[in-house]
Amino acid sequence: MKKLEVGILGATGMVGQRFVSLLENHPWFELTWLAASDRSAGKAYSEACSWRLREPMPERARPLRVQECKPVAQAGRIPQLLFSSLDSRVAGEVEQEFARAGHVVVSNSSNYRMDPDVPLLIPEVNPDHLALVRVQRQGRGWKGMIVTNPNCTTVGLVMSLAPLEKAFGLDKVLMTSMQAVSGAGYPGVPTLDILGNVIPHIAGEEEKVERETQKLLGKLADGRVDPGNFAVSAHCNRVLVEDGHMESVSVALKSKASVEDLLAAWRAFQSVPQQRKLPSAPAHPIVVREEKDRPQPKFYLHAEGGMATVVGRVRSCPVLQFKYMALSHNTIRGAAGAALLNAELMKSEGYLD
Repeated sequence: MKKLEVGILGATGMVGQRFVSLLENHPWFELTWLAASDRSAGKAYSEACSWRLREPMPERARPLRVQECKPVAQAGRIPQLLFSSLDSRVAGEVEQEFARAGHVVVSNSSNYRMDPDVPLLIPEVNPDHLALVRVQRQGRGWKGMIVTNPNCTTVGLVMSLAPLEKAFGLDKVLMTSMQAVSGAGYPGVPTLDILGNVIPHIAGEEEKVERETQKLLGKLADGRVDPGNFAVSAHCNRVLVEDGHMESVSVALKSKASVEDLLAAWRAFQSVPQQRKLPSAPAHPIVVREEKDRPQPKFYLHAEGGMATVVGRVRSCPVLQFKYMALSHNTIRGAAGAALLNAELMKSEGYLD
């Protein structure tokens, strides 16, 4: 099968680097085009990018010439499929320009997530929401499209909630996060602010988690998504961990269940990506650990290549009904890996033909 050429908007940042790494040797996609800020444009990627990942920079990416983030004739053809890791301060205008020019933009940025005609996707949870692109194209009059993945904190929460919503129904959800410093990008949180400290505020994060959770677990009907019929409350904290977002979750369900029922629902959870064997899909989207002190980022951050949500410490809750811990990799499943899986779903559905 001939590989589909792809590009990256915002290629030099932390998430952009993760895209470059994950696309190395991808069976369906071939990275041929990179774009970043004006100060990087014109340079070889190896010169423009201060590489921060533990994995070495892929050799194929090193000589690629960084372009401007503009959908105009440039050196080399701009691929139809573009992954965006642009900062939200510029993503709105740039992504719209590329979609209007006929490109498929698979975005990690927050700008369009809550637009009613833009799919906000977790392929295991709501693959049917991809149909919103038809509404988007008709309403906005463009041939391209914008498809988004959720906030890095939302992903782990919703992955753990989806089997519970399907089996028992959700009534109330309370989540407190302990979020890694890499979630703030590079150079991120100043050392003197985070060292020996916990910062109990991440601007806009709690609102994103609450709104996105209800959209992701909502129902698609008549070209729109009706939000999930349950309450969500989030409290987000930055902690001194390099990678991996931990979440303390309490839930009240609409029907009776036991701890064993929750464990069974998580273990049985499979969906479209697993059925179609999409390249980036984890074989087990939810990994259950029953040890009393698991999960921990130190041991389970890279479960299923960083694409799984790891749950543990499941027990009864005297305030709500059940409580548990969830762990996910914030720059893989919570960012670049999520967008890559979205693109694989789109290809399997024929949206990239």
